[in-house]
Amino acid sequence: MSIFDVTNNIMNTVSNSLLFPVILVLVILAFLSLILIGEFLSEYAKRNRNSQDLKNACLELHAHVEQSNYRAAADTLRNVKQTFIVTSFAQAAAEHMENNRISAIEWLSQEYEIKMSKKLEFTRIISTTGPMLGLMGTLIPLGPALVALAGGDLLTLANNLMIAFATTVVGLFAASITFVLTQIRKRWYWQDMADIDYILDSIEVKA
Repeated sequence: MSIFDVTNNIMNTVSNSLLFPVILVLVILAFLSLILIGEFLSEYAKRNRNSQDLKNACLELHAHVEQSNYRAAADTLRNVKQTFIVTSFAQAAAEHMENNRISAIEWLSQEYEIKMSKKLEFTRIISTTGPMLGLMGTLIPLGPALVALAGGDLLTLANNLMIAFATTVVGLFAASITFVLTQIRKRWYWQDMADIDYILDSIEVKA
């Protein structure tokens, strides 16, 4: 047996051994994408943004900071009612404001930006790896399918082709859902960061 034959056998063995893990991961990704839809709808329901209320709160906040009335400024932050992320940031910033730790609020805003990036990374990874795994799940069964075709084994050929097509569909299904969620959330988080920056500017802290 030549080196080529040995190498070819090793590659075929490795390739075929990857089929089950690829299918398993694709099923998990499809299941996760359905869960993410529910999480997305829950997040959408909490996005009660009111630009006029935020503007009024920031004007009041700026006036308190100028007067060095940090307790009143902290109370103003606690009364901010916007989207979940902006409201959570305002609540956390109020603790620093009350103790006159204004510089810590800038660090806090960066932490929130990282949190939003992490949330986008999860769906972005699925939308990228879904088609890749779907392609792997398509190509791996094609080898045995061609061998079955050459041997006239139509049943094995049909089974492998079914696996190939199914993995492609599942991969694209998971990727399409998470791609849409990523794009919409990206726009949401840009708006949230703009609101957080507005709050930072009101207390004269540059993000």
